[in-house]
Amino acid sequence: MSAEAERRVLVGRIVGVSGTAGAVKMESWTSPRLQIFRYQPWILKAGSGEREIRGCRGREQGKGMIATLPGVDDRDQAAALIGAEIWVLRSALPAPKPGEYYWTDLEGMDVATVDGVALGQVSHLFATGANDVLVVRDAERERMIPFVLEQFVKQVDLDARRLVVDWDPDF
Repeated sequence: MSAEAERRVLVGRIVGVSGTAGAVKMESWTSPRLQIFRYQPWILKAGSGEREIRGCRGREQGKGMIATLPGVDDRDQAAALIGAEIWVLRSALPAPKPGEYYWTDLEGMDVATVDGVALGQVSHLFATGANDVLVVRDAERERMIPFVLEQFVKQVDLDARRLVVDWDPDF
């Protein structure tokens, strides 16, 4: 398996228990949030350990979600999973539509201005509500560049692992 296919994506977290039969309360960071159940197997990471599970099912309940996990049959087993992160292999996710990108695919990419000035690498991204923001770091500084295609982000080359931005290197 290639390094690209082995890359993992954090898609949710277990936040509590529901009832006595081993169901868990969880958060999903997929869109729509029920989509998390289509991306399996899950890799549950808690503390220093991890395990892979398949066949997870769930539903929305109010503002949250409830899931049943194979092999988790009582409240004590479910409680032991509180705080566990839910990861999936990047290869389990569908290909993005043209002009759309998974954040994980952008992380680590080199960033340069339209004039060829190297700004560093994408450390991570975050959402502001208005637009997503690239956090670009080099040895000396950190820059926050709005991820707005055409206006600031002029080119995304996934094969070359490079972004070209219209950005003042001194800003």
